[in-house]
Amino acid sequence: MSFAEASDDDRRTVELLLGRPLAGRFTVVVRRRDGRPVVIENEPHLRDGTPMPTLYWLVDAELTEAVSRLEGAGGVHRFEELVDPGALAATHDAYARAREAATRRADAPAPSGGVGGTRRGVKCLHAHLAYRLTGASDPVGDLVADELGLDVAQFVIVDRG
Repeated sequence: MSFAEASDDDRRTVELLLGRPLAGRFTVVVRRRDGRPVVIENEPHLRDGTPMPTLYWLVDAELTEAVSRLEGAGGVHRFEELVDPGALAATHDAYARAREAATRRADAPAPSGGVGGTRRGVKCLHAHLAYRLTGASDPVGDLVADELGLDVAQFVIVDRG
């Protein structure tokens, strides 16, 4: 099965949001109701074979800025203390399995880790929210969404077939 790469329009939009071209292939997996990209799924390897541990990436400018403010105010440590360690470990394991299932290359080192490339604890609130917005169970993503007052139902998960 091949990776469903983003359309040219989505690629241009995401590159504008990020301010640079991406070194790997991706597809939009969550959108705002008006169609704007919110979360992308990265192919688990960059074009040159380098592992890409971040499977789901938050690209929406408004959400990225809001989550950055949470992180800047100590949100990573605060949320890590609030979540059940077992539930967080299960989230990391599920994320790693999703990335493994999306991996298409056997000729390069495999990406490792869970959400944000880590196996334990919380590293990146952006990655947790992105994962939660895909419909996954993520207790940290739930806390971030709650703190931001987000109704996750306001976003559209893209049907990938």
